Amino acid sequence: MLIRRLLLCALLLLLAMTEAGAGVMTHDTLAKRFPAPYIIGDKDPALAVWPIFKKNMTSTELVAYVFESVDFAPIPGFSGVPLNLLIALDPQGAFVDVQVLSHHEPVFLEGLGEGPLLKFVSQYKTLSLKQNLKIVTGNSGGSKKEGANVYLDGVSKATASVRIINQSVLSSALKVARKKLGFAEGRDPDLIARIDEKKFAPATFDELKKQGLFQHVVIANRAVDKAFADSSAARLDPESLAKPDEAFIDVDIAYVSVPTVGRNLLGDAGWAQLKGRLDPGDHAVMLISHGRYGVVGDDFVHGSVPDRLALKQGTLPIEIRDLDLDLTVNGERPKPDAMKIFRIISQSGLDPSQPLEFYLHATRSKGIVYPEKTSRDFRFDYTLPAAYYIAAEADNKTWRGIWRGRWWEIGLLLAALAVLTTALTLQKKLVANDRRFVWFRRGFLTFTALFIGWYAQGQLSIVNFTGVLQALLQHRSLEFLLYDPMTVTLWAFTFVSLFVWGRGTFCGWLCPFGALQEFTGKVAQALKIPQLMIRRQTDARLKLLKYVVLAAILVSAVFSAELTDKLVEIEPFKTAITLNFIRSWPFVLYAGGLLVASMFVYKFFCRFLCPFGAGLAVLGRLRLLDWVPRRKECGTPCQTCRHRCDYDAIRPNGTIQYEDCFQCLDCVVIHESDEKCAPLIMEKKRARTIPIMPVAETI
Repeated sequence: MLIRRLLLCALLLLLAMTEAGAGVMTHDTLAKRFPAPYIIGDKDPALAVWPIFKKNMTSTELVAYVFESVDFAPIPGFSGVPLNLLIALDPQGAFVDVQVLSHHEPVFLEGLGEGPLLKFVSQYKTLSLKQNLKIVTGNSGGSKKEGANVYLDGVSKATASVRIINQSVLSSALKVARKKLGFAEGRDPDLIARIDEKKFAPATFDELKKQGLFQHVVIANRAVDKAFADSSAARLDPESLAKPDEAFIDVDIAYVSVPTVGRNLLGDAGWAQLKGRLDPGDHAVMLISHGRYGVVGDDFVHGSVPDRLALKQGTLPIEIRDLDLDLTVNGERPKPDAMKIFRIISQSGLDPSQPLEFYLHATRSKGIVYPEKTSRDFRFDYTLPAAYYIAAEADNKTWRGIWRGRWWEIGLLLAALAVLTTALTLQKKLVANDRRFVWFRRGFLTFTALFIGWYAQGQLSIVNFTGVLQALLQHRSLEFLLYDPMTVTLWAFTFVSLFVWGRGTFCGWLCPFGALQEFTGKVAQALKIPQLMIRRQTDARLKLLKYVVLAAILVSAVFSAELTDKLVEIEPFKTAITLNFIRSWPFVLYAGGLLVASMFVYKFFCRFLCPFGAGLAVLGRLRLLDWVPRRKECGTPCQTCRHRCDYDAIRPNGTIQYEDCFQCLDCVVIHESDEKCAPLIMEKKRARTIPIMPVAETI
């Protein structure tokens, strides 16, 4: 009754807020953020952007498009959850404003506070999407204003988080600019070509050059002098004047993420190392310098954005970042900094069918004390031969590429789910051999922890509930879910399994943290660590806590995103699975403490605190099958299964509490065993009893 009342209250609150149109991106909330003289237009029905107008005498002019970054570039943050930023972009591609709507970055939630985060995003005002934006920390950018980039002051101890923020801002703004500002040059910005990952042929270095895969560019000293001729920096380079026909820069360029290029140039080990540093949809380009002026300078910081080199495509800049790989090329190891491999993230929207426009930045100084600096950019292009990419098609859009890039992970997960479905459907055969069943369960839980959890990052969480809820309340598309194929696949299977078997299929077989708890619990039992015995009534009351936690989180998701961020931390999944325990000590201590607690109370967190498990338990009440076999003797008088159930999911009368059942199948093993099930043991004894026949009397 308590559970029903809590859920009813939460549902009523959700309905009330939905009817009120609550959310961040509504007409009213935008009007508060952009008050008069601004006028908020109607939301674009085809694209999640709001036009903002301003009265200018008798006319009304468009001043900006406003949008949320998560609708266009849901790039996972350090916590595994995408940040959401409010971005206002004017018709020329300049940032009118950037504001933080929501984030889950641990460094700003726990340590530094949100002050440095808000200060960082405020720097985007007045900057342009057409500029190359680079993040620097401390004073390192102060002496490099003559570089090819515009500098943003980073945040110490939050380098990864601010890079993700920058990528979210630029990637989402690029998409809007291409669609609404005409920056796509008449092309559909979602229709881009993709690298043909299956195409590979062995080739020598010379053959790669003949095929146009490795392109050679030379800029002579004469051309550089000519570019500076109309400035105060003319004739300041003695070497250029003495040797006008020699190379100022001599560079070889290759699209090294193309298999025919990368595998042949880097070898199998180098190719594997490169692919390990790229996410699905990412690109990598290699530049090898031979001339007197390299693509990076002597003071270049490895792993950063280059100062001298910029990349554009279709007039828009695309960030390139050094992968800092020490590899051999064509069997030889280039000189330090002579060879650089730069990564281009998938969210940048780079189209491999279009030319890569490189701009090399060169600076000359006149004077000694206060030198006068003059800079020029020198453009050179690279075009990938058409045979090595798949031309733009209607199915190349957005998240589809991510699914294609993770095809083998999805295939392996589907195969595992098929095995699990078969095993649970044929459970009598599965438990027929007690020892075989134990090893099957151990093996599958190991797969769940290692592959689904730590490798594929497929830990389902209450954040999945709150993310969908907040998106619905804010009238946002749910397309962001499709950017995580592992989560979508698991969710689809879990949803179907709820109607067949209930919550136990996920909680007992597919939850990575649940698997860790089960392993620690079994280790404790093997070590004969005393188990804490909880009275049945106390256990029943403690199990209600997870429903209270669930209701509190769902209600907070309606009223306060900030409060929700704090409440969802009751789940240790982010710490133990997403971040591999690499987090501040209070969170690690909490997650580790729950694992220790499960050594004394079996699956402590799952039984008493897990809000996600509570949500599945509620949905699992729609279960169609009572799949645990029972006999008339179960509960009256036999209590074997109840006493051996580690979850206390069997009532004294022998019925199963499916909302508390984790589908471990231990009771099914007992039910099918004539050596463990008391009724079967009695039947076996009766079958062996030889009846005593009366002896006939003799006369």
